[in-house]
Amino acid sequence: MLNCCFHFCLNGARLPRALRSSHVNSYSNFSTVRSSADSAMAALNSIRVAAVQMTSVNDLSSNFSTCSRLVKEAASAGAKMICFPESFSFLGPKSEDSLLVAEALDGPIMQKYCSLAREYSIWLSLGGFQEKGHDAHLRNTHVIVDDAGNIRSTYSKIHLFDVDVPGGSTYRESSFTEPGKDIAAVDSPIGRLGLTICYDLRFPEIYQQLRFNHDAQVILVPSAFTPVTGQAHWEILLRARAIETQCYVIASAQAGKHNEKRESYGDTLIIDPWGTVVGRLPDRLSTGITVADIDLSLIDSVRKKMPIAEQRKPFDFWRPASL
Repeated sequence: MLNCCFHFCLNGARLPRALRSSHVNSYSNFSTVRSSADSAMAALNSIRVAAVQMTSVNDLSSNFSTCSRLVKEAASAGAKMICFPESFSFLGPKSEDSLLVAEALDGPIMQKYCSLAREYSIWLSLGGFQEKGHDAHLRNTHVIVDDAGNIRSTYSKIHLFDVDVPGGSTYRESSFTEPGKDIAAVDSPIGRLGLTICYDLRFPEIYQQLRFNHDAQVILVPSAFTPVTGQAHWEILLRARAIETQCYVIASAQAGKHNEKRESYGDTLIIDPWGTVVGRLPDRLSTGITVADIDLSLIDSVRKKMPIAEQRKPFDFWRPASL
């Protein structure tokens, strides 16, 4: 079964790119190629998803217009869900700008996106959204909206980006953002979702929890990686998270220059549970979507043939050693 992934750019052009036998040949190094019956079952178990790459700016209306066009393209391509990057609705030159637009999830900004989901009968992954918090802080919140426009789940980013990027800028997300405390997983048409955001990617514990304690099948990593850290670590970290959890990983990315002070690495990726990239735009800085099929039977097959869930040690096994 040769899978194809289609890339859609904002001008409406569709760019077909056949992946290198993504669900067969890469996996056949470990096992045998699927039979016709297996392939037919895989088709029945496949659900289409779209992942966004965009360059958000400090204009709520402009960003919503871009998101609306991309939702329409995803729905036309048959996607049941579309995943947006971190700061999809607003990205300003200064950190404190986000505080000015932060609002509750029942406020007008989020409700416009809920209406968009309802209009096109498609699920949305929106993360992170600037949700109004406490004491002059916001929450960086990943919001899952169903095809009826209802908020199904939320996750507030746990690991905040307080980093001095080598050769780059200094970031102190904790100066205006309060950290989340709870892991979130939710059922969806494309499988059971594990919710994370950007810098969480560097902390494998949350991904282990999502897989082994919350039964995640698809892990979402909406992000706005810096050019320096993206070039060095973006793809390798994402593929590692997919391989070690045996989950699909969908990483929607901010891309390009947002303003004079902010720039993002881009390179939106969809990765299967064997670690193969099955969705990617041809240009890591362009605005558009990549579309791929989530094959739930592949998840089951990988996990059955390499049963790490049964072989791994429980979390409480790793007690401190005596000196």
